Amino acid sequence: MANYIKEIRSKVGHMPIFLNAVAGAVVNDQGQLLLQQRTDAGNWSVPGGMMEYGESFLETLKREMKEDSGLLVEPIKVLHTFDRGFTTYPNGDQAQIVCRFYLVNPIGGSLEDADPKETLALRYFDFDDLPPLFSQQTRDMIDCVRDYLKTQAK
Repeated sequence: MANYIKEIRSKVGHMPIFLNAVAGAVVNDQGQLLLQQRTDAGNWSVPGGMMEYGESFLETLKREMKEDSGLLVEPIKVLHTFDRGFTTYPNGDQAQIVCRFYLVNPIGGSLEDADPKETLALRYFDFDDLPPLFSQQTRDMIDCVRDYLKTQAK
């Protein structure tokens, strides 16, 4: 069912709802993390988005990463499932986002192929030099991937 969230919102308005999401961490050879400047709020987040009805986490991951970053990806590892992402969007919609967070490997595509309706800009950032972030959950995801990479470097 395409536009599932739009359908739900037409019935419940801005009231708080649960939404399932995925996000993918792309780390380059310099150890920098790919972030997406969002069109809805203008700040930055890890690429990813909401599941549509009937999708699996992996299907959503591949679709959202292509839309938001232009990249075709394969999952390397589930890093964490975040379940306390309380968000109020610029349009007033409220949600508790349950997000499965993956470390991913790009296998094709190009950052230039990102959907301009979703993404204003894409850029790799050092973990200690980040732009304004979308939410606390975004910060938590960035901390998660940074901590994971530190354990792998040992």
